[in-house]
Amino acid sequence: MHESKKKWDKIWDKIKVYFDRILIFSVKSITLLVTHSKVVWKKMPDQIKRLLVPIVMIIAAFVIARKLLVPSDFGQNGHYRASAVDEIISREIQYVGHKVCEDCHDDITGMIGNSYHRNVMCEVCHGPAAQHIDDPGGKSLPAPRERGYCPLCHEYLPPRPTGFPQIVSESHNPIKACISCHDPHDPKTPEIPKECEACHAEIARTKALSHHVDLACTVCHETSEAHKSQPRQNRPNIPKTREFCGMCHDKNSTESQDILKIDMDTHGERYICWQCHYPHLPEGK
Repeated sequence: MHESKKKWDKIWDKIKVYFDRILIFSVKSITLLVTHSKVVWKKMPDQIKRLLVPIVMIIAAFVIARKLLVPSDFGQNGHYRASAVDEIISREIQYVGHKVCEDCHDDITGMIGNSYHRNVMCEVCHGPAAQHIDDPGGKSLPAPRERGYCPLCHEYLPPRPTGFPQIVSESHNPIKACISCHDPHDPKTPEIPKECEACHAEIARTKALSHHVDLACTVCHETSEAHKSQPRQNRPNIPKTREFCGMCHDKNSTESQDILKIDMDTHGERYICWQCHYPHLPEGK
């Protein structure tokens, strides 16, 4: 035991010597840094010194604000407050998910599962259902019947994808409620659209400003009648060769001379026309 104590004493002495050296090195380094800083400060132009003052103040304000505003438990378990987990757990459950609805409404959920609304959960339209599940007879869920609800998704907006059913609510059956014509659980159109712009409103509005305004959509797009009732299963074709556009635009074409003509042999011969020209607005840059 005595030998062991001597051994640990030697180790401790070495550790103290090591830390003493570190302390001496640190003091010398700080002294050198302060001395060097004074020299640099004296040589620094006045405008730089004045610029450093607001920079230091901004940094100090950021450090102080972070100390005051960032919760003490932030970052303990991740990039969030540790206490937030308990707060969320303590909240009352509002939404239960569409699977619970199937227990009583399997006929409706089965219909929705095969419809265009299959990815729209029940509570999106009917609101949180937790209280209804606990007391089905006493707490009924609302069904949106006013016109303002469906246009939240179906009002015409240019950023929405082409082919997505959109309307201009001010002109589309303005007096009727949406559900008077459309069953939200199986939202098929009451009648098959007669014109392309019923679904492709953005393209129709663009084409209306184009030289192609009088060109029917089916001239360029071979489309079966089934596309009107099942658009995703029956997609229209697009021109796949340069010769298609050349029927009107080739210099040897017999079409009206008012149409822009080009030499198909030398004009962008490596590309299909619509790779460079947007056909719905070909004069656009």
